[in-house]
Amino acid sequence: MKTLELQFLSEDQKTVRVSIEDPIEPIDTAKIKDAMSNVLSSQVLVGSAGLPLISMKGARLIEQNITNYTIEG
Repeated sequence: MKTLELQFLSEDQKTVRVSIEDPIEPIDTAKIKDAMSNVLSSQVLVGSAGLPLISMKGARLIEQNITNYTIEG
């Protein structure tokens, strides 16, 4: 499973993360930057302290592998 994590900075310089599951690949960094700019300009998200987001910090693609095991007791 892959997740695209968008990272923003809030007014108090804390990182705010927005995760998107199963992003379209290959990742288009120009589209990510545009989307993040739109989030900032629309002010639809705030940090956990209620403070506005002020800048983009970065983005990263996280890949997670999960293996389930059946344990018989």
